[in-house]
Amino acid sequence: MAQCNASSRYQDIISKSTLISSGSPAVYQLRPKEEKFGTLTRKTDGEKNLNKTNRTILLVGETGSGKSTLINALFNYTMGVKFEDNIWFEIVEDEKRSQSESQTSDVIVYEIFGYEDVTLPYSLTIIDTPGYGDTRGIEHDVIVSQRLFDLFRSDDGVHELSAVGLVMKASENRVSDRLRYIFDSVMSLFGKDIEENIVSLITHSNGITPENVLKALEAANIKCAKDEENETVHFLFDNCQRKERTKKSKVPLENAWMITEAGMEEFKDFLKESEPQKLKTTVEVLNSRIRLTACIQNLQERIQLIELKQREIQQTEEALKKHEEEMKKNEKFTVEVDEPYKEKQPIKGGMWGGFKFGVILDIPPVLFEGAVTCNVCEENCHYPGCTMAPSPSWCEVMKDGNCTSCTGKCHESDHVKEEWIYVNKARKVQKTLQDMKKKYEENKSESEKKKSLMENVDTVMEELTAEKIKWLDEVYQHVVNLEQIAMNVDSLSTHVETESMLFTEQHHREITFINY
Repeated sequence: MAQCNASSRYQDIISKSTLISSGSPAVYQLRPKEEKFGTLTRKTDGEKNLNKTNRTILLVGETGSGKSTLINALFNYTMGVKFEDNIWFEIVEDEKRSQSESQTSDVIVYEIFGYEDVTLPYSLTIIDTPGYGDTRGIEHDVIVSQRLFDLFRSDDGVHELSAVGLVMKASENRVSDRLRYIFDSVMSLFGKDIEENIVSLITHSNGITPENVLKALEAANIKCAKDEENETVHFLFDNCQRKERTKKSKVPLENAWMITEAGMEEFKDFLKESEPQKLKTTVEVLNSRIRLTACIQNLQERIQLIELKQREIQQTEEALKKHEEEMKKNEKFTVEVDEPYKEKQPIKGGMWGGFKFGVILDIPPVLFEGAVTCNVCEENCHYPGCTMAPSPSWCEVMKDGNCTSCTGKCHESDHVKEEWIYVNKARKVQKTLQDMKKKYEENKSESEKKKSLMENVDTVMEELTAEKIKWLDEVYQHVVNLEQIAMNVDSLSTHVETESMLFTEQHHREITFINY
């Protein structure tokens, strides 16, 4: 009879759902309105009322932590589902029933409207990051971070967060390397002002305070909100709501529901009282990370070009020492050196967001692969990684109309986004003494021209070394600025940049040695 009454009460929801299991409880798959906005997926149940307040939660956790069940529990609680209703609704699709979805979706935004001031004093938005930190590797995780960035800066995206929920099992007694990696990766997206909104959501709980989990969070120095007793703010949930009920299991399962309902009540109050954090700082952090990465990549290429020039200088010095007198006697006498030059090299390109090379197309949004390059400096300002901008003016490395990456910090109008990049190369050329004088004495003052060719060559080498130091200092300043605004600098993008930073450190040691 109770199930009949529940079915009647939820008839409208059931009519828009698919029956998964007719057992006890009866399980239904919700069929929310689904839409793509940009590169993201939004699933919405109910109609949004702009006059009502909203609370937004970002969930972070390992695969198998119970995150999907927790999302389903949040939806059931919001809809007012009770144990005695003997019914259960799911908004998250089971991975086995939706293999393609689980493999392709990076970030899913769930929304539930229509229950404001009935079960909750607000509507609810939940951001899930499926597959974050799974076996697909760091390249996939970079995409997830980029999707979150898109979500936070999109006009119809998310502009504030009420809570960041770190989902962990009650049985955990340590923060695993994978969970630490996921947490660091996501937390690095935010400014320092988000710390008071980070909470621990404990799943598979029996209702007893999970001392081992709390100690593990403390030991791992995970930054979370603290209560008045300076204890990590946490909420307890069981994951048994969908389990088949028998005579023997009914009482323990009812107790499990009570644990989850109590956790939901406490979490509801936390969301009501907590001050949502605007994500302006987050967008600034993410922009800074993208600019830092682009700057490092550009720096590597500039240093590579410097080294090619230094190699040519070394060959010139060797030739002068060995053949200078012979070259003075014979103007046609030549030596061979490796002369640096730049060449345009094709790359794999593509389409983005209904654009192709600035032309608007009536098609679903996809990624745009290409490189933002500077026509003045002849440098790659954002490559690889520029997948979201259809033109240079949209690219993250542009700030206030100018590029933050190229040497001249040129105006965005001096840039193009095309399917090619600049590549540093060297070619063997024959040079006479006059060729060398012209190259190393050109644009010199009269006093400098009185110097020997060897002295001028040495001067150019010193100038190139100074350039190295200048560009390394520029990267260092990027890191300093990032540390000032970012909550956690040990991030996903930091892992990606490690190889580049080691590259710059190696050269920094070389330069320090030269200076001494």
